[in-house]
Amino acid sequence: MSVSPTLSSPVFSAEELAEVARLKAKYPEPKAAIMPVLWMAQHKWGWLSEDVMRYVGEVMDLPYAHVLGVASFYTMYFKKPMGRHHVQVCTNVSCMLKGGTELYHHVQQRLGIGNNEATADGKFSLEEVECMGACGGAPMIAINETFHENVSSAAVDRLLDSCS
Repeated sequence: MSVSPTLSSPVFSAEELAEVARLKAKYPEPKAAIMPVLWMAQHKWGWLSEDVMRYVGEVMDLPYAHVLGVASFYTMYFKKPMGRHHVQVCTNVSCMLKGGTELYHHVQQRLGIGNNEATADGKFSLEEVECMGACGGAPMIAINETFHENVSSAAVDRLLDSCS
């Protein structure tokens, strides 16, 4: 995931526009493709700025208010720049009982940031999350889209050290 803190004029490539068309064609109602298109936009620009959401609305032929509503409802969409390595720590019941809350505090201290904040160098961001569907492997974290189960503070330190 690339981070682009300033964005003047978002534009999908021809290949990306073809993918948008393919996604829209999958559904009886093309607006149903909004979530994967927003995910594409976030992957391309690192976060969903107002300009990006307006552009997605144009591409999808949807009002900005609809795009904003979807992006605001789901926590997977970032409405501000996040780190290149987005660390999510589950603190829901199973993970909490297996040390997830302590793990979250460890990562907070290690990175020197709070929930939904990014380090000054833009390398890391941190998010405390609810269930990520890996209760049997608690406690778990995700770095970007890679899940890590049964992690300890030492294992998290090694994972963070391996991020370039």
